Amino acid sequence: MRYIITSIICIALITVSSCRKDFSTIPSFGSLEFSKDTVFLDTVFTNIGSATYNLKVYNRSNKSITIPKIALENGTTSNYRLNVDGIPGKTFNDIDILANDSVYVFIETTINASNIINPLYTDKILFDNGSNQQEVDLVTLVQDANFIYPGKDPITMKIDSLTINGEPTNIKGRFLTDSELTFTNTKPTVIYGYAAVSSNKTLTIEAGARIHFHDNSGLIIDDKATLKVNGTLTEKVIFESDRLEHGFDKVPGQWGTIWMRAGSKENEINFAEIRNGVIGVLIDSIGSTTTPTLKLQNTEIYNHSNYGILARETNIEAHNVVIGSAGQASLAATIGGTYNFTHATFANFWNNGIRQLPAVLINNFFVYQQNGQEIIETRDLHAANFTNCIFDGNNNIEFILDKIEGSVFNYNISNSMIQFNDTGNSFADNTELNFDTNSNYDNIILNGISNFRNSQNEDFIIGQDSDAIGKAKTTSIALDILGVNRTTNPDIGAFQHIIFE
Repeated sequence: MRYIITSIICIALITVSSCRKDFSTIPSFGSLEFSKDTVFLDTVFTNIGSATYNLKVYNRSNKSITIPKIALENGTTSNYRLNVDGIPGKTFNDIDILANDSVYVFIETTINASNIINPLYTDKILFDNGSNQQEVDLVTLVQDANFIYPGKDPITMKIDSLTINGEPTNIKGRFLTDSELTFTNTKPTVIYGYAAVSSNKTLTIEAGARIHFHDNSGLIIDDKATLKVNGTLTEKVIFESDRLEHGFDKVPGQWGTIWMRAGSKENEINFAEIRNGVIGVLIDSIGSTTTPTLKLQNTEIYNHSNYGILARETNIEAHNVVIGSAGQASLAATIGGTYNFTHATFANFWNNGIRQLPAVLINNFFVYQQNGQEIIETRDLHAANFTNCIFDGNNNIEFILDKIEGSVFNYNISNSMIQFNDTGNSFADNTELNFDTNSNYDNIILNGISNFRNSQNEDFIIGQDSDAIGKAKTTSIALDILGVNRTTNPDIGAFQHIIFE
C-alpha cells in the first residue's frame, strides 16, 4: 500500500508541476501580428472536410502576454473548427504567448451546402475583446455536388466490392444505375470507389461537366460498355481529384484511372482534361484492327504518377492530344495493337523523381511467370502511326520502339520531332531506331527545340523559336487543339505556335 500511495503522490506532483506557469504575463494590448489577414480555405464540396490550414499569431513585444479570449465570431454554430496551441475547440481563454514568440492556430471546416444561403461561407477569428480586439477573416467557397458512393452491408458496414465477369474483386465500388448514366454540368460529380458502366450500357458525360474522384477511385467501362465524353472547345470536361485546395493542384496519384476493360467499345473522349491520377486512361481491351476502341480528340492528360495512357493490345485513334508528365511514360502502347496519332504532343518533364521510361514506349510483347520460368509472348503491332507529333521531355531519350521477333511490327513516324540523344550508344544496333536509314521514318527532326511556353507548368504551346513551325504535313485535322486554323503551314504538335510576350 505504501508504494501505491507514493506513486499517487508522484503523479500528482508531476501533474501540478506540468501545469505551472513559470513566467509572468501582461494582458494582450491589441498589437498582435498575423501571418495573414485572411485565411482562404479554397473550395470544398458539401459535407467533405477541408485540408488543415494554419495561421501564425505573433507577439512582437519584449513582454510575455496573455490573450484573454480567442473565439469564432459565429460561436458554436460556426462551421469552422480551430486548434489553438494544441487544444481543439471554438472558444479559448487565457492563451499565453512568450515575448517575441508565436503560436499556431489551425483551421478546418466541413459544410453542408443545404444549410447555408450563400455558397461563399465566411467567419472571423476574434482575438481579445473590447477596444483591443483584432480579427482574421475566414473564407470558403462551398460547392454542392452529385455523389456516387459504393454500397455498404447494412449489418457489417463493409463497403461493397465490384463483381466483374462473374468473379468477386477487391475493387471497392458499384455499377451505375440507368438514372446515373448521364453526368451533366449542373453540378460536379464526386465519385467514391470505382463507378462502373455495365455491359451494353453507355455513360454519357456532357460538355462542361466536372468529375472528381476520391482516393482509390475512378471509372470502369466494362465489356461491351461505352464511354462518351462530349466536351467542347468552350466547355471542356474535367476529370480530377476531389481535393480542390490549391496545394493539391499538381499532386499526382490522387485517384485511380479511367479503365476501359477488354471488350469495351466505341469509346470517345473529346475536349477533356484528365489530371493528377495514377493512370489517366488504362485501355485494356483487345481491339479491332479497323474500329477504334477509343477515339481521343482535343484532350489534355497531365501529371499522373504512372502513365498518361497505358494501352494494351488495343486500337486508339487520336488527334490534337497533349500528354504531359507521368512517372513512367506519357504513352505506353504495349502488347501490340493499332495506334494512329496525328498532331499529338508527348512532353514528359516529370520532376517528382527519376523516370526510367521514355515519353512514348511502343512494344509487341508481354512477360509472365509460369512454373518458375519467365515466358515472353508476342502480339501483332498492326500499326503505330504517328504523324506531326512531338516527342520531348527531360530525359535524353523520349521515344523507344521495343520489338521482339515473332509477330507483326508495323509503324510509320512522319513529320515529327523526336528527342533522342543516345549518348551511350545503347541503341546503336537497334534498326527500329535508326532514323537515318529506316524507311519507316519520314521528315524527322531529331533533337530539335520545341520551345514550349512553360514545360514545368504543363503549358506546351510552342513559341516563335520552335523547330516545329511549318514542318507538319497537311492533314484533314484543320484546327489545332485551341481551335486555331492550321490549313496553311501547319506546325508539328497539338498547338499552332504563338509569339511569346
